[in-house]
Amino acid sequence: MNSTPSASDARPGANAPEFTVSELSGAIKRALEDGFGYVRLRGEISGYRGPHASGHCYFALKDDRAKIEAVIWKGTYGRLRFKPEEGMEVVAQGKITTFPGSSKYQIVIEQLEPAGAGALMALLEERKRKFAAEGLFDEARKKPRPFLPKVVGIVTSPTGAVIRDMLHGFNERFPTCVLLWPARVQGEGSAAEVAAAIRGFNALEAGGKIPRPDVLIVARGGGSLEDLWSFNEEIVVRAAAESRIPLISAVGHETDWTLIDLVADARAPTPTKAAEWVVPKYSELIETLEKFQMRKRTAVRRVLSDIRTHLKASSRGLPKLQDLIALPRQRFDAVDRRLSRALLANTRAHGTRLARISGRLSPAPIVQKHSRCRERLDALERRAGQALLNRVAVRRRDFDGKRALLKSLGYQSVLSRGFALVRDETGVMVRQARSVSAGAALTVQFSDGRIGVVADGKPIPDAGGAEQSGAKAPRQKNRTRGGQGSLF
Repeated sequence: MNSTPSASDARPGANAPEFTVSELSGAIKRALEDGFGYVRLRGEISGYRGPHASGHCYFALKDDRAKIEAVIWKGTYGRLRFKPEEGMEVVAQGKITTFPGSSKYQIVIEQLEPAGAGALMALLEERKRKFAAEGLFDEARKKPRPFLPKVVGIVTSPTGAVIRDMLHGFNERFPTCVLLWPARVQGEGSAAEVAAAIRGFNALEAGGKIPRPDVLIVARGGGSLEDLWSFNEEIVVRAAAESRIPLISAVGHETDWTLIDLVADARAPTPTKAAEWVVPKYSELIETLEKFQMRKRTAVRRVLSDIRTHLKASSRGLPKLQDLIALPRQRFDAVDRRLSRALLANTRAHGTRLARISGRLSPAPIVQKHSRCRERLDALERRAGQALLNRVAVRRRDFDGKRALLKSLGYQSVLSRGFALVRDETGVMVRQARSVSAGAALTVQFSDGRIGVVADGKPIPDAGGAEQSGAKAPRQKNRTRGGQGSLF
């Protein structure tokens, strides 16, 4: 019996194997990677926004008709010689693969370079416009070179011919102290090393263990645009612009130019020429100094000659010395003659007056006046002595009266009349019997001494109507209690 196939078995692909989404995505990924593998792709960078927080870069490569997603892993990005920028035309090398999470295929880039010298020049012009807009190339911000620096800092490769030529130039012209900061000037990481060297020299302190250079030279020999590209990197340009030490760029030959040439304070056509610019030639300096000395001597002689001529011309118009002092000398002679005669006349006049007065002078009036003054002084002395004795006697009597009054008012006189003074253990006088508690230690002072007693608290009848507060001592009886008397 023949069977007729069902309608479901007749559909196309009804017998195809069944895949999960992950299995199909994995199969497509393997087919794409096996079919293309490692490719070289040319296109324009689109949608570039810089490294992600993870360090990876995501963008797209496009031409006028198509676009493919691209990714650069963090480790690869750090090794790239040229960093991707928006709109740059590049040649990328990497593997074609897929990203199953979004059903897209992409290229994982392992190498990246600009698409030809034209792309490099376009990138260079773009960076030049950017830095110029920031004012990094302005002449107003450039610093003058020192005339005779004590220390010169050089940033270059320590193994190349550049440093040897520069040191030879220093030795020929003017030997000076040279500090070399070794740095690679080509290849991966060279830009970072050059920038670090510039900043390192600027970080040195003046007067420190390592002397701070007075001028810097960044030097490298000639080469292609790609060879000199490190000196077009932004990190180098900004380090040179931030340098507080005057900086001379000596990169490449005279026809080569880089962005550091524009931002530096001066650009030398060659590294050797930079050494010639930094220090003057010793022989020329000596020759110039001798010329200045000769000019100075000639100028001094000319000035002295002019002064001498002017002095002679001026002296002709001055009067003679004899003429200047003749009239004052004549007046002086006349005064001298009159002075001599006046002195003689004055002496005679005073002599006559002295002789006339001396006859009237006698010591008797002076002696009489002295005697009267002496008698008066003796009388005053006797009166002063008697007044002092009287004053002392009055004060003595007053003092004795007050001393007797003080003695009569003191409590010692009261004690001598049979009274006693009671104090508690703190030395405070006891005025009332009720303020004394049983067992309290008391001190009783008599006129001839003190005794210690202990109060037993028993009341004692008032005798003779005396006040209990005790102006007069109560009747008391001593008995021995622990070596002290008791007041009853």
